[in-house]
Amino acid sequence: MYEMDKEKVGTLIAALRKERGLTQKELAQQLFVSDKAVSKWERGLAMPDVTLLIPLSESLGITVTELLEGRRFSAAEPMRVEQVEEIVKKAICLPEIGQSLSMSIGKRVCIYFGGLLLAALEVLWLVYLGHTGEELSVWILTGDLLGIIFGAYFWLFAKERLPHFYDENALSFYTDGIFRMNLPGVRFSNANWPYILRAARWSCLLMPCLLPAAYELACRLLPSGLFFLAFLYIELFLILGGLFIPIYVAAKKYSKP
Repeated sequence: MYEMDKEKVGTLIAALRKERGLTQKELAQQLFVSDKAVSKWERGLAMPDVTLLIPLSESLGITVTELLEGRRFSAAEPMRVEQVEEIVKKAICLPEIGQSLSMSIGKRVCIYFGGLLLAALEVLWLVYLGHTGEELSVWILTGDLLGIIFGAYFWLFAKERLPHFYDENALSFYTDGIFRMNLPGVRFSNANWPYILRAARWSCLLMPCLLPAAYELACRLLPSGLFFLAFLYIELFLILGGLFIPIYVAAKKYSKP
């Protein structure tokens, strides 16, 4: 197994960043990552993703080879074929993009069905409080079903990595079988996909959990004459805004330049 010397690489990144007068936040903004990620690199706790090697080396004014080795090369220092091959193998063995955000399928199953159980208990709680099945089917179940269906895809079936052609082309849409997602102005890639996936998963899970509570709160606070229109807007915000806004923000924030 070929492993990178994380501490050595981190020390080099920190030194070159300071030489160029950049803060961790400024370097992070250039690479469209968080300053926490840069901090982890410099402390030797993590390595940059493979797709960040070229932009990171350009930002620091070094070659990718120097970055992977964690040191500067002198102009007169020749490189042997064996040395180049070893560096390439180290790069191939770097952690996959979004590894720190990924979860095992077992953990995802537990979280998803735990969320469904919570949502079901909230609906039963509304029935206990005297709300009829007709009311709940009109106001709650439609939104719950959307969260459950989309949540099942993102939590259980969505791929952790995108095909390579997403990194090579500026694509604003994502397809996987019958599933389609289009975000105008956003470029899907393996740089932002883990964050999109995380936002989609939690948004879909929170939606069926928040709708019953929002419904009961609206029943208590809103006058009966205003309830229909007011809760309609609340529901649309939770369904559309609560699902798509976090996904769009995550996609835009971590999009490749």
